[in-house]
Amino acid sequence: MVYMDKRLHVFANPATQLYGDTPALVEKTPLPQCEISVIVPARNEAETLPATLSALAHQVDLEGQRLGFRRYEIILLLNNCSDNSAAIARNFAQQHPDLVLHIVEKTLRATEAYIGRVRQILMDEAYRRLISIGRKRGVIASTDGDSQVSETWIAATLYEISCGADAVGGRIITNQSDRATLDPYAKACHLREVGYRYLIAELESYLDPDPYDSFPRHYQHYGASLAVTAQMYAIAGGLPAVRTPEDVAFYHALVRVNARFRHSPLVRVETSARQTGRTDIGLANQLNEWSQMGRQKQAFLVESAAAIETRYSARHQLRVIWFSVLNGKMPTHMQLAPLADILGVPAEWLVQELKQPYTFSLLFERVDEYSREEGIWAQRWQKVEIQTAISDLRLRLESLRRGSK
Repeated sequence: MVYMDKRLHVFANPATQLYGDTPALVEKTPLPQCEISVIVPARNEAETLPATLSALAHQVDLEGQRLGFRRYEIILLLNNCSDNSAAIARNFAQQHPDLVLHIVEKTLRATEAYIGRVRQILMDEAYRRLISIGRKRGVIASTDGDSQVSETWIAATLYEISCGADAVGGRIITNQSDRATLDPYAKACHLREVGYRYLIAELESYLDPDPYDSFPRHYQHYGASLAVTAQMYAIAGGLPAVRTPEDVAFYHALVRVNARFRHSPLVRVETSARQTGRTDIGLANQLNEWSQMGRQKQAFLVESAAAIETRYSARHQLRVIWFSVLNGKMPTHMQLAPLADILGVPAEWLVQELKQPYTFSLLFERVDEYSREEGIWAQRWQKVEIQTAISDLRLRLESLRRGSK
């Protein structure tokens, strides 16, 4: 069953809402052949920037043929740099004259010099440029100055968009040599979390499948590999004005308006596993927390397999009910009571929420917030060590896999 909500909020004038009177970063008009605008925020990335740009300069299509430079552009924003990142970028541009690389240097005020704002400035600019040449399904694609996209990154992203996706999250893999230098406990936690999250993604595909994000898929939707059509960027309201994690906030903004989001295993990026981060929230910060946990001999606790399965099963039941409401069939208080109890919300409250003009994702977000704020979910489901959760998820998936054959 395909669940689509007709009640989407769309800007009356998306272009005005997104960038208003903000001056353009790039004065040069985009080429009419441009299908994808790649944005790269960078601050003091002299060490990794050459590899980042080289990866973007050597793109091929899915048959291995060189991708035409006219099909994409790169907007590199170097903000508040105190190293030689700008000189490196300019030298790279001189060595690759056919590459459409726009280098922008800016010194932002302290109130704006953070990754969420920088990525927002860049994505708004990419949106403006694509719309200016009539590319509503043109693609805004984000990566980072410490990341190297795979050689088919652009082609695979365009392929997923051509298959109907509105937005695409790429698979982000940490650099192997960086991982080798990690604290042993942090490295173990990182690898276990990747496995844990992959198993959850597979479980979700069985219990509450998304027809536009079928398995095999992954779980990541982060700035190192995040793409969206210009049209859907506007519908979602652009990148939210948050400090960090702006990429996660944008993902939630997309699913609230029923964007067809694809977690594509074909789209791949390698990123740094450095432990000196640019934000207070991110991989570097998480790696440091795991290192500290190891020193304190603290267990890595996560949500249990039983709790995850209960949530996805209940979410699917609620989705079916929501879809019925769209078709004019409102359930009674008595009919909703068992599901409301599982979700940890009052049945009366849930009835009223179902009457609101929400997309399903927004409805479930409100349900989840209610349960968590009241502490109901935490009371019912104690966290477990990640090794236990992984073992239980594997056992449950073995049963589901056998049943699907």
